[in-house]
Amino acid sequence: MVKNDPHAQAPADAAAIAHYHAHVYYDPATSRDRAERLRERIAARFPDARLGRWHDVPVGPHPQAMYQVAFPAALLADLLPFLMLNRDGLTVLLHPETGDDYADHARHAVWFGEVLPLRVEMFAARGA
Repeated sequence: MVKNDPHAQAPADAAAIAHYHAHVYYDPATSRDRAERLRERIAARFPDARLGRWHDVPVGPHPQAMYQVAFPAALLADLLPFLMLNRDGLTVLLHPETGDDYADHARHAVWFGEVLPLRVEMFAARGA
């Protein structure tokens, strides 16, 4: 925190993150096979990860088809590089679960591949 900076905030404690979500985006017509292959590999290698339903149409803030992978923070160090190296050209959004959906998707998210325009206006911007 910079001294005398009126916009500075105290650093957040990363230990407060208990879970993460990864959203794997695909096109049902052209890349679902790659998404299925990645999903199978995640399930085999990370049995503590929870694989969400297939959404072949946009849902929530997500602008295209996707499925979610929810996992405990303890898996981050292994699952993150796995996704980086094995996403097979698919776009992946990774974000923490802090209890603030807007911040998690708009401020704390990281992208692998193309950055997609999320519809974050659906979340109340707490503290924005």
